[in-house]
Amino acid sequence: MARELLGVEWDVPRVLLVALVATTLLGVVVAASTSSAAFGLYNPGWEGTSELRTVADEAGTETTVARNVSEYRGAGDGTVAVVLAPDRSYSERDLAAIRGFLARGGTLVVAEDVGAGGNELLGGVGATARVNGTLLRDERHNYRSPAMPVARNVTDNETLTRGVERLTLNYGSVVEPGDGNTTVLVRSSGFAYLDTNGNGELDDDERLASRPVATVERVGQGRVVVVSDPSVFINTMLERSGNRRFARNLVASEDRLLLDFSHTADLPPLSLALVTVRNAPLLQTAVGFLAVGLVGAWGAGLFGRFGAIAARLRDERPSDAPPVTEADLVAYLREQHPEWDESRIRRIAQGISTERGEGGADD
Repeated sequence: MARELLGVEWDVPRVLLVALVATTLLGVVVAASTSSAAFGLYNPGWEGTSELRTVADEAGTETTVARNVSEYRGAGDGTVAVVLAPDRSYSERDLAAIRGFLARGGTLVVAEDVGAGGNELLGGVGATARVNGTLLRDERHNYRSPAMPVARNVTDNETLTRGVERLTLNYGSVVEPGDGNTTVLVRSSGFAYLDTNGNGELDDDERLASRPVATVERVGQGRVVVVSDPSVFINTMLERSGNRRFARNLVASEDRLLLDFSHTADLPPLSLALVTVRNAPLLQTAVGFLAVGLVGAWGAGLFGRFGAIAARLRDERPSDAPPVTEADLVAYLREQHPEWDESRIRRIAQGISTERGEGGADD
């Protein structure tokens, strides 16, 4: 039996259609606002970094998502910028903006393992540390697998390693410190080795040694932190206490966190739109005026008027016309089917009225 709500008759097929459309729209919104990209800020899966923003929120640090290197301009002391495994090269203009950021006292964190993008960025801003790119394994001190070594040799640093007892890597590499200006923050155990031929075993030409996995150095008035595995910051690895504390120390050491995704996988469409609006004051104003206009139109009853017009066009009768009664149906059937007997006409009219949820005959 149909029920009327907001001027629309709702029967089972209509309800099912609305439910299907709502479910589809919900799926589209979810797909448009999340990402499956590795290290993606809007990827809530195990390999995403959505939890990194939660860490920043818990530390009380303001977070800005940078889709353009222009976000570095004007920033400096009080801001930490994080770059995870960039997959596109930075132009000279981009590098100049980041060098200016460091000259003003900013902190740049570059986490890379096997790609070349991180080392290109490090060289372009004047840092001397580089990521080796060869897989680090540790047969004795690891988490679930030798390819997930636990680095337990932590250098005491007042801000960056305070409370950090270890870092757990996930198929990471090592950092090769540059000049004497570089300080090693975390080293692997002495049972770690570089798997140079990738066979997953310690060979005769592969040496056991404690190797750097995180460093910091002064560049200009700022500093550059290099981590040999961006996976340290992914959602599943932040469950490791040392990783989470290290990430918190990095973001809590400054007032603002700049998450640089300008040279990594694209943001999902809806998230990109939200970031664009947040970073554009004029666009925020336009969206605000549009929202106020829609609310005003609703309050003025314009949508209701449009609905009434649509109803008149659909039903070919005024929206305020009286409902068709059983007596009307009887009269109509008499006119259209004079050959029917009176009992048949009334029976059909009563059945139609009952189906429409209307009352008895007025005749």
